[in-house]
Amino acid sequence: MGKVTLLTGMLKRYFIFVPVTDSMSARHFLVLFLSSFVLCWDMQTQLTGVLDDCFCDIESIDVFNNFKIFPKMRQLIERDYFRYYKVNLKRPCPFWPDDGHCSIKDCHVEPCPESKVPVGIKAGNYNKYSEAANKMKEMEDCVQANQLGAINSTLSNQTKEAFVDWARHDDAQDHFCELDDETSPNAEYVDLLLNPERYTGYKGSSAWRVWNSIYEENCFKPRSVYRPLNPLAPGRGGEDDAGEGFYKWLEGLCLEKRVFYRLISGLHTSINIHLCAQHLNIEVFGKAKWGPNVKEFQHRFIETKGEGTRRLKNLYFLFLIELRALSKVASYFERSIVDLYTGNSQEDAVTKELLLQVLNEAKAFPMHFDEKSMFAGHKMEAKSLKEEFRLHFKNISRIMDCVGCSKCRLWGKLQTQGLGTALKILFSEKEIKNLPENSPSKGFQLTRQEVVALLNAFARLSTSIKELHNFRNLIQNKR
Repeated sequence: MGKVTLLTGMLKRYFIFVPVTDSMSARHFLVLFLSSFVLCWDMQTQLTGVLDDCFCDIESIDVFNNFKIFPKMRQLIERDYFRYYKVNLKRPCPFWPDDGHCSIKDCHVEPCPESKVPVGIKAGNYNKYSEAANKMKEMEDCVQANQLGAINSTLSNQTKEAFVDWARHDDAQDHFCELDDETSPNAEYVDLLLNPERYTGYKGSSAWRVWNSIYEENCFKPRSVYRPLNPLAPGRGGEDDAGEGFYKWLEGLCLEKRVFYRLISGLHTSINIHLCAQHLNIEVFGKAKWGPNVKEFQHRFIETKGEGTRRLKNLYFLFLIELRALSKVASYFERSIVDLYTGNSQEDAVTKELLLQVLNEAKAFPMHFDEKSMFAGHKMEAKSLKEEFRLHFKNISRIMDCVGCSKCRLWGKLQTQGLGTALKILFSEKEIKNLPENSPSKGFQLTRQEVVALLNAFARLSTSIKELHNFRNLIQNKR
């Protein structure tokens, strides 16, 4: 009976997300649908149904992602605009003495020579999108400099420095991440396609300390909870090891704090899936070979007394949050002023068209998370909670500078910044609605780094959900 109900429900969703066209034969449609059904039914049937804190169900996300979004995202992140990311991997850890960088060869990140980076990307101002916007911004900067120069002639050096600090503080109010200084000599361009996220061998006390600090110190943990919030932490015995006792603390939190924990858990889950999917399985004649490691996946998500199902549901929840942000920010990119400028007009036109296709798919999804339910209480309390939420997440972005493996640090910083950008978008709805069509907006702006991080981070989540199907298939074939 359970399989029949699931089959019927999935059939309805399949018609919604993957409508049959004249070019699609009935046989082809049936093969695609039944393969999707088998993958959804296989491997722990608990990973089904409606997600907590929203009205969307897992089966709908599976079909939508794997047949609609994932293929387009894979094309998008291969475009020049999205493959080059400027990052400082040499920033010191601000919380504990640096352990030193990982000596494992696969931890190394190969920076991209600037000669290989498209001229439009390395132009120097990362808030610029198009040639027209460049010229307009230069004129605005010139006028502003003249005005400030006239005022500053009557100010002391100490007061001038205070104005600079205030301006920097105001600029940071919308940021959920500790951003790298892109003008730093230690900031380098990285070609993300040549430095893929995968298992490097980095583990042990250094990696454990990073995640433990994130969960223990930043996830609004109640004082009454003694077990570490990290789901991979060893238990202390007793009822908590069964999982249910541990999660009782979450039920008593307000929606905002519960969402925060689920976002971090979802990010952690996604990263773990990437490492399982691109695991160092064999090394022949000194040449490494990466691929799916079913045993490692089962250890992390199946042999967990039900804990793995919770983690995977948080991945889907995070996917919904970032998908919602993409739908909200669509109008920002639909403006003619935004060209995703690389210096190659033909490349830029194709990239923008592909991005708009992705954003239109995001807008068309019918079961979005409703962010208006957050911070909806008393105005002052809501404002205080929102600021606490922002600062906690910003702290987590700083912890990414404590990751010892350079490649892990690169992808940790990028995905954290991507999620931080998504949160910035969700909390800037009014500003986005009031954007001018043909000029930059002072009320809401995204830097190129934020755009690259946002789309690559979402692509990682989309890939994680796709990889889940691959693992289900591999497990089914082993039986």
